[in-house]
Amino acid sequence: MVSVAFVDDHPFLLEGLQSIFSRRAGFEVVGIGSTCSDAHQIAHDMQPEVIVLDLNMDGDVFVSIHEIRAASPNIKIIAFTASANVNHAVKALEAGASGYVLKGGPLGSLAEAIETVVLGGTYITQGFATKLVTAMKQAKSGDEPKLSSREAQIMRLVLEGRTNKEIGRQLDLTEKTVKYYMTILMQKLNVKNRVGVAVVAQSLASAEMSATPNSYGQ
Repeated sequence: MVSVAFVDDHPFLLEGLQSIFSRRAGFEVVGIGSTCSDAHQIAHDMQPEVIVLDLNMDGDVFVSIHEIRAASPNIKIIAFTASANVNHAVKALEAGASGYVLKGGPLGSLAEAIETVVLGGTYITQGFATKLVTAMKQAKSGDEPKLSSREAQIMRLVLEGRTNKEIGRQLDLTEKTVKYYMTILMQKLNVKNRVGVAVVAQSLASAEMSATPNSYGQ
């Protein structure tokens, strides 16, 4: 059972999310709110596993994401927003969000996002991750980064939500060596943290799936 809270300044949407996820198997709604102040209060009082919040409401949402994550590192945050602005996505992820889900998509994607971040992964709305990586590439100069096979292995494991210790155990590397590879990866991909590495990995994985014909020939 995943404990989740929703914070959004649209009352009808908030009521709908609460109703749907209260009835959905595997989820428990432990709080709702409509402002950044509400998000802080819910995080402090209820300690949900996941807080799903809108980016457009009273208060500085990006600061709130950072402060909530700093005070309660175990709480995962998903930005659930209508904004397809890549700068907003970058700011949310850098502030500490583990997911960025665009409103208007299938409801199942939000449930999938919640389940993904609880397991330690990163979730970006399908298709939007590619735009996010493109923006990152445009912000840097030079040739496309070339990753070694080991770096590519580590990047895939980061996408799966594995910790440095778990990655080291699977690849027979010391945790210190994994940290070194993570530093190199962040430099090559021009990202600031492992969430950025996961975003790039998700984009590459999506591109590979799109390029591979499925069994139905679609």
